[in-house]
Amino acid sequence: MPGRLWIYAVFLLSGFAALLYQVVWQRALYTIYGINIESVTMVVTAFMLGLGVGSLAGGIVSKDAKRPVLLYFSLVELGIGLFGLVSLSVFHAVGNVTLGMSAVPTFIVTFLLVLVPTMLMGSTLPLLVAHLVRENKNVGKSVGTLYFVNTLGSAFASAASVLFILGKAGQSGSIRIAALLNITVSLLAYVAHRRAMRPGEVARTLAAAMTTDENAGDGGARDGTAASAEQPKAMESV
Repeated sequence: MPGRLWIYAVFLLSGFAALLYQVVWQRALYTIYGINIESVTMVVTAFMLGLGVGSLAGGIVSKDAKRPVLLYFSLVELGIGLFGLVSLSVFHAVGNVTLGMSAVPTFIVTFLLVLVPTMLMGSTLPLLVAHLVRENKNVGKSVGTLYFVNTLGSAFASAASVLFILGKAGQSGSIRIAALLNITVSLLAYVAHRRAMRPGEVARTLAAAMTTDENAGDGGARDGTAASAEQPKAMESV
């Protein structure tokens, strides 16, 4: 259990960052496209659909037991953080271009804006579930615990963003905090991936060394046999 606590901790931070993004991005998009029932529906639909597609993609990717899901999780978190750092600038630039568009094109643009980061967010749960299931062989416990800690992180972010973070740091500062959390989670996951790979690397190194020794031993034995066979011939010739 202690060995898995770090996973729960980083996934809580991941959920915190994801909800912080959602709050800030929704406010930024509402500022660009206005606050009405149509814009609210478009933004929420785009978020939910992106998360769902990402979860499906993450499940497909993690089905192969040979795939390094911790490394994938690390790259996903890094991608979310990098997009987050430039997200507000991208939103405002696209908003200036699409200003005055009708509802359907606006929905398509909004969906595409948040599709990539929300897909990445949605893929994190199945990737970590696959990692835990490989360790404890318990799907229900893995899904339930990870979903709980991720939702708990989102709940903390929902309260903290409204009560403290947005008021102190603003939208840009809040985004930087979320991106820093993503990059931190990415680094921790990568370190865990490398540590998990070490036993396999050591085993492969030892196997290669043993194979080399065996080949060398076989070669020495063959040389000795050949030398023994040549000695009688030399004596006969004398």
